[in-house]
Amino acid sequence: MPVPILKQGPFLIASVQATPTDVDLLALRDELLARAEQAHSLGVVVDLTVLDVMDSFATRTLQAMAEMLRLRGVRSVVVGIQPDVAVAMVRLGLMLAQVPTALDLEGGIELLEDSLKLGDHGGA
Repeated sequence: MPVPILKQGPFLIASVQATPTDVDLLALRDELLARAEQAHSLGVVVDLTVLDVMDSFATRTLQAMAEMLRLRGVRSVVVGIQPDVAVAMVRLGLMLAQVPTALDLEGGIELLEDSLKLGDHGGA
């Protein structure tokens, strides 16, 4: 299941369209790392609006991807986590520590833009 990755200004937007397999998540991670470098992106938004479940592998993969991007100087934000998914994640102890989140795509882009204005060059 390829995930569409669009460029919007200095940012890449990856919008997950269906529940990804573990292989899909690893492919998304690798593709975002490569595309962020090619496009000289300053930030990446991963939109998970369609997901109705997040398991420990998905959570760890997203967290690792955000850290890999940060080490490359690229900020990242995860958006669209549904209320039921958030409740289940907390109950299961699945945390996206150090990964900024926002309610929706607009909020994610605003978060990235704000971090650029503040000169936060450490990424996240």
